[in-house]
Amino acid sequence: MTPIRAIGRPALAATRAIGAVALFALRGLAGLGPGSGAAIARQLVQIGWLSLPVVGLTALFTGAALALQIHSGGARFQASDVVPAIVAIGMVRELGPVLGGLMVAARVASAIAAEIGTMRVTEQIDALVTLSADPMRWLVTPRLWAGMLCVPVLVAVGDIIGIMGGWLVGTTSLGFNSASYIANSWAYLEAWDVTSGLIKGAVFGLVVTLSGCWFGMRAGRGAAGVGRAVTNAVVAAAVGILAANFVLTGLFFE
Repeated sequence: MTPIRAIGRPALAATRAIGAVALFALRGLAGLGPGSGAAIARQLVQIGWLSLPVVGLTALFTGAALALQIHSGGARFQASDVVPAIVAIGMVRELGPVLGGLMVAARVASAIAAEIGTMRVTEQIDALVTLSADPMRWLVTPRLWAGMLCVPVLVAVGDIIGIMGGWLVGTTSLGFNSASYIANSWAYLEAWDVTSGLIKGAVFGLVVTLSGCWFGMRAGRGAAGVGRAVTNAVVAAAVGILAANFVLTGLFFE
């Protein structure tokens, strides 16, 4: 039975962990109440508005590099004219949501885990419990909802900037006509392409904020514990985004 135990023990531990995270997320999302609107608005600024520069720059350079790569590869098959369409579809379906989510994960998951972890270490969360204030409602719920609401907006802005990056390179370096480039970009886009990317953004926003809150609430004692919580939050958010992207892409486009 030893080999079976060796397999079953980590499987049961993984199942318990998934269940605990799912219950944590459900409890956080269900914690809306009086005063939640103001708290969510504050988190929208912290998570969304302050993440806009890094998401915009990432999308701009990604769209520009994608246009160069597609033009170079398409030229081998006399298909370089497809640059506008592929840049637009690639940005709104895949690169915009994924890279935007990863940039938000790098900035937001670490910040949330550090903030909540520090509150855990300095016993501020215990003080909330002593004052009969639910830490989930005041610390977790606003962040989860803000992430789900603002990351799709960041994805939409990133899609536009990424397509503009491709247009900039296409018209200045690759010899495309500006009007025809824009027309071809929109001609091959479908509403579901854009919608699927925004849905991915909402899921990625939940993954990022959930990772930060989960590991922050379970941070160990001392600076080392907070550091481990930050590291684990960023890694979990990045892996979760890539895994969720695979699952959602399979559901949406198969």
